[in-house]
Amino acid sequence: MTGLRLEGLGVVADGVQIVRDLTVGCPPGAFVGLVGPNGSGKSTVLKTVYRVVRPTSGAVLLDGTDLVRDLTPRQSARRVAALAQESPDGFDFTVLEVVATGRTPHQSAWSPTSTGDHEIISAALDTVGMAAHAGRAFASLSGGEKQRVLLARALVQAPSVLILDEPTNHLDISTQLSLLELVRSLGITVLAALHDLNLATAFCDRLYVLHDGAVICSGKPEDVLTADLIGRVFGVRADRSVHPVTGRLQLAFSSLPFPSLPSSSLPGTDEPAPVVAGAEIPIKQ
Repeated sequence: MTGLRLEGLGVVADGVQIVRDLTVGCPPGAFVGLVGPNGSGKSTVLKTVYRVVRPTSGAVLLDGTDLVRDLTPRQSARRVAALAQESPDGFDFTVLEVVATGRTPHQSAWSPTSTGDHEIISAALDTVGMAAHAGRAFASLSGGEKQRVLLARALVQAPSVLILDEPTNHLDISTQLSLLELVRSLGITVLAALHDLNLATAFCDRLYVLHDGAVICSGKPEDVLTADLIGRVFGVRADRSVHPVTGRLQLAFSSLPFPSLPSSSLPGTDEPAPVVAGAEIPIKQ
């Protein structure tokens, strides 16, 4: 088995089942998205992969190896890196120093940064377009610049999987697109929680829709994000169209309730049934 696979994952916290019997697969090099309303368990699922949260049941497998049970945290950090939605505050470091911390999993305790490390760090700063700012204070950067620096820090870990937890939150539209285009261009396996469904359709090869800690639907974005499903899961009306430039699914939203949903302009979809806000959502077993 190759790639990242979350198998029968369950997480219980304070007696509450946050994630239940969840299975997600990420083939090598794929950009896979988790979407769902607030509280659906997206961030918790991601945290099990980069070992902030320990699963109560199930397994997190990378190329068949259990990241939690078979590897030390240092070994896991050589294979999985994460970029979160919030830039950490209080970094009294330069850009170069922040990125250099990403080499820690590959260094022995108190060892100096090697020539090889410096080359990897410089290459990562070049990749994210921040080499000219290496000497700047991290705290002085804009939100988008900080995310690029933190992406560079993730890249110097030399991971085979990159976890993105709503990394474009609070960024302007141009910065959102450029950051995700950069990630997409890397060719690395990506598992991302995305709040914006149009970003999900633009960048993801496959989507998993979460509700109440479980996967209720998965597949290609254009197959998964039907008007009916969006109405039931997110409580809004969605009108589907084809993006005139990219040719991918594009969504426009308006408030529920509404009497009926129009048929999609995308090929191969059926007229959905009317949706009522708050209707019960069937869970796939």
